Amino acid sequence: MREQLTVAQAGEARTIAAIRTAAPSSLNGDDAAVLEVTAPNSRHVCSTDILVQGRHFDFRYSLPLEVGIKAVTQSFADIQAMGARPTAVLLAIATPGDLPLKTVADIAGGIHEAASPWAAELVGGDVVKSKDLVISLTALGELAGPAPALTLDGAGVGHQVIASGHIGYSAAGLAILQHFGSRRAVPQDDPILQELVEWHCAPHLPVARGSVARAAGAASMTDNSDGLIRDLGLIADRSAVCIDIESAAIAPDEKLQHAAECVGGDAWKWVLTGGEDHTLLGTTDTRVPSGFKAIGRVRSLTSQVAVDVFGEHTDESAVLVDGTRPQFTAGWQSL
Repeated sequence: MREQLTVAQAGEARTIAAIRTAAPSSLNGDDAAVLEVTAPNSRHVCSTDILVQGRHFDFRYSLPLEVGIKAVTQSFADIQAMGARPTAVLLAIATPGDLPLKTVADIAGGIHEAASPWAAELVGGDVVKSKDLVISLTALGELAGPAPALTLDGAGVGHQVIASGHIGYSAAGLAILQHFGSRRAVPQDDPILQELVEWHCAPHLPVARGSVARAAGAASMTDNSDGLIRDLGLIADRSAVCIDIESAAIAPDEKLQHAAECVGGDAWKWVLTGGEDHTLLGTTDTRVPSGFKAIGRVRSLTSQVAVDVFGEHTDESAVLVDGTRPQFTAGWQSL
């Protein structure tokens, strides 16, 4: 029967019950959830993201389960970028009344699936009727121990620039979907195209990678949500430094090159400007943490090289590729 029910037919209580069934937690069900502090000398970390149907996801491309996975990945990436451990999730959904109840339950199921490897749970939220489907996810986390959080302003001259995860895969997946027009139309006999599409629809974040980087002495960190150049530019701007990336370290791999040939795209554009990979990006003056690779160096913003390259382009982020301004610099704009 639930397969045929809409949210309006189910009503608020039954919709919430469907969410709790899909993402079970003993902490969910009261006016608010009470979370235990699990580590000594810990601090709370929180982050909120919003996904709007038609802008951040499209059911022609993504299954509702994948939308839930994607929502958790982008929120937990923000928590991990601080070097913290995700502990819980709050979900708020604004939904049209004619949306199938199963769609809401599947989104919650994806949230549960993506949060479970972190021992995190969906512990509460809200449901409201609206014209458009909007998903708001709040991620909570803990920063254990006295070491500072990994912030945008921690990069220093001489640091290595480090990255953990794919770069350009999500943008390639989106380009493939747009080229073929729907998920079903993507060739089933091409495993590379299928992999890239899956990465766009449901990216995954390796568990504890940001926490490992903090423990290893990383100095700054963010995640690749809006594009490599744009997100590294945040670190460069906040730290008042110049970040110089080595092209050989970020060059499109064989999968990206194959996709570019299939859809007529530019693999370098995907790497430099494509977001939503949620690759962790940072800097360190110690050893490269496990699971990361070095992709460049932090240089002085006032060095002659930087002055020669940027000249009067003061509105550009101080991010270089092989000592020159990158070919592509645009990224995702929320507004």
